[in-house]
Amino acid sequence: MREGLAIKYLSVALAAAVKFFAGPITGLALGLEWYETAICSAAGMMLAVVATTYIGKGVQVLIKRWRKEKPRRFSKSSRMAVRIWKRFGIIGIALLTPLLFTPIGGTFIAVAFRVHRQSIFLWMLISGVTVGTVLSYLVYSLKFVERWFTR
Repeated sequence: MREGLAIKYLSVALAAAVKFFAGPITGLALGLEWYETAICSAAGMMLAVVATTYIGKGVQVLIKRWRKEKPRRFSKSSRMAVRIWKRFGIIGIALLTPLLFTPIGGTFIAVAFRVHRQSIFLWMLISGVTVGTVLSYLVYSLKFVERWFTR
């Protein structure tokens, strides 16, 4: 029983690490309680944030090395990130990471703006716990979502 529960927790955390909204959906599909899903989703986001923060600069160097042509200076998504950064700073990037960006993408944005690691960790943790709790509760409260998985 414990092994099965650990696998469920890990599944939710890994799903949330890749795309945050996938965490609550996975938790619901696996039959976890909403608060378990919220905790695992926040943990998954932080797993992605910590890993990306420590390897972010290395990945940027690799991308520059392998890129054949110079990228466009501003794409639609980079303009949005700059607008959010100028208006709200790391707090805005962190709070919008679960909703607009992926945990990996939001962390890359923060690293690109040269935010200190401690600040990235703090604000991403606050964001992950807050948005994870609200999102998990909402997913579990919406009966039509639950019907997708309990037929």
